[in-house]
Amino acid sequence: MNTSVAIVATGNQKKLKEIAKILEDFSLEIKSMKDFGLEGLEIIEDGDTFEENAIIKARTVMEKTGQLAIADDSGLEVDYINKAPGIYSARFSGEGATDEKNNEKLLGLLEGVDLKERTGRFVCAMAAVFPNGETIVLRGECEGLIGFQLSGENGFGYDPLFIVPEYQKTFGELDSEIKNKISHRGKALEKLKVALADKLGGK
Repeated sequence: MNTSVAIVATGNQKKLKEIAKILEDFSLEIKSMKDFGLEGLEIIEDGDTFEENAIIKARTVMEKTGQLAIADDSGLEVDYINKAPGIYSARFSGEGATDEKNNEKLLGLLEGVDLKERTGRFVCAMAAVFPNGETIVLRGECEGLIGFQLSGENGFGYDPLFIVPEYQKTFGELDSEIKNKISHRGKALEKLKVALADKLGGK
């Protein structure tokens, strides 16, 4: 199956950059939705799981462009609050949600909770939908703890709160190269690279 272009189905420039970086050694030209005039496209993510939402996004963009589309749906699961915010991570604080408001809400819900009980994980489902409709979906996870305050300027979303015990640093503090290796998105993309190599006949 010959394809040389892959569209990353996201409007988040930081996420686009992160995915492009992880796939940079692949023989794919990584394009954004903006490159195809789709920056204003509203995709209704009405799936019940990360996997379903990733497929919805990738399939929509593939159908609009006829190109291989890659999408992820990712979020944070915090055990103390029954794995919330989960698939609602980006809009956790309601209408007009921002990273700042989402982090504020999470810290409020965990007020007074000991660090050892602040366990959680970042989850990423990565989907690739080919022009012929064939679909690959894979999952990556990264376990960690939710900190008591924001720390670090790197990344986005809940990164400044998510502590990786192995490094004793938040995703917001970690160098992007290390983060890409251990992150939920990095793990899902590594699996996707293997699957794509199989489909596309190698790197």
